[in-house]
Amino acid sequence: MSAPWSPDSWRALPALHQPSYPDAAAVERTVQALRGLPPLVTSWEIERLKQKLAEAQLGRRFVLQGGACAETLADCRPQVITDQLKILLQMSLVLVQGSKQPVLRIGRLAGQYAKPRSSPTETRDGVELPQYLGDLVNRPEFTAAARAHDPAQMLACYQHAAMTLNFVRALTAGGFADLHHPEYWDLSFLGRHDMSEELRAEYSRTSTSLSDALRFMEAIGETTVDELTRVELYTSHEGLNLHYESAQTRSVPRREGFYDLSTHLPWIGERTRGLDGAHLEFFRGLRNPIGVKVGPSARPDEVVRLIETLNPKDERGKLVLIARLGAERVADALPPLVEAVRAAGRTVLWLSDPMHGNTRTTASGRKTRDFADIVRELEASFDAHEALGSHLGGVHFELTGEDVTECVGGGLTEADLDTRYESLCDPRLNYRQALEMAFVMARRMAKTPRRPTVPPL
Repeated sequence: MSAPWSPDSWRALPALHQPSYPDAAAVERTVQALRGLPPLVTSWEIERLKQKLAEAQLGRRFVLQGGACAETLADCRPQVITDQLKILLQMSLVLVQGSKQPVLRIGRLAGQYAKPRSSPTETRDGVELPQYLGDLVNRPEFTAAARAHDPAQMLACYQHAAMTLNFVRALTAGGFADLHHPEYWDLSFLGRHDMSEELRAEYSRTSTSLSDALRFMEAIGETTVDELTRVELYTSHEGLNLHYESAQTRSVPRREGFYDLSTHLPWIGERTRGLDGAHLEFFRGLRNPIGVKVGPSARPDEVVRLIETLNPKDERGKLVLIARLGAERVADALPPLVEAVRAAGRTVLWLSDPMHGNTRTTASGRKTRDFADIVRELEASFDAHEALGSHLGGVHFELTGEDVTECVGGGLTEADLDTRYESLCDPRLNYRQALEMAFVMARRMAKTPRRPTVPPL
């Protein structure tokens, strides 16, 4: 990959999990239309995120990345967006209190409209149709018209991403996310009858304690409190559909290089990170920080080559490795990867995605994840990094602020799954499970103080 790079140089390489659009001319018209529209994010926001990720690499902040498995156009509604923002804020409040350090919030939103699938088709009652690949490509209804790969969906998703970002920015700029007032973000069902009294009381104690601490620090003139109270939210999504991503990749005045301005932090999925593939070719030319999902099949030498390709100058804050190994494998699979990266002298931020490696299918055919397995993978990840003198810099969850029933544990059994199973792809933690998960992590971090492992910038 030493050839000259451009936003379209990926087209010369094999591209996995791309839509099969029947009309190439319509695709190009859509791409040109997207290229003429305003960016969804800005280069200075991206550079600011990169600085904060560099601080996380130093052990000076913790990353909370979370959101929908696959966004839908129908979810572009005030209540859905507000609930998503609220649960990220509530989790981050708990993590701030437990870790005693700032938390960097990155939402899987305003762009998580595409998903790779294990099979290109789906069969129901003897009828075979293309698989639903997310609203960026087609629609979920099981009809030939809905499942056709339609380039016009890219424009629709751009428009809904812009509306989502506009609403989120208005909320955060208006003080909705001020840590002085966590009562503003309490979800209405914090008081639900099925919320355990212990969890409700623990959150109330945490929010009160943090609010009191912030006011005390301000009273004695502590200026650094502003870093905690001024909440910023960055966006992320899997950069799967390369037509969509490259159409919004452009140069910016007074800055070098090209930025993918569809999101702050795009990531490469486990299924598309091949060293000779189109996704790696596209991502290697971006100035954005980049995430890479790393599963149990990843070899240490392969991961080092990924890093060398995506971040040849070893720029701080540039690369995030998101390990998704599974509770049964993480203790054996993670240490060789961490040691290989260290031996190569490379700087990355390690995150744990304890969701994707723990997916299973019930006897009734429902995909689910067990809360206990997710906790086991998190604990094993903390243990592995601690034993190696490394540190786990953050977590990556599929979650929602809604009261869905998709993952077992945390108050739900398999018998409860059909009550409100709404995900069109993978199961998500619901509000109660996500908040409880935050306390699990906070207790762990409170027992093991984090420390910088590399020299200051």
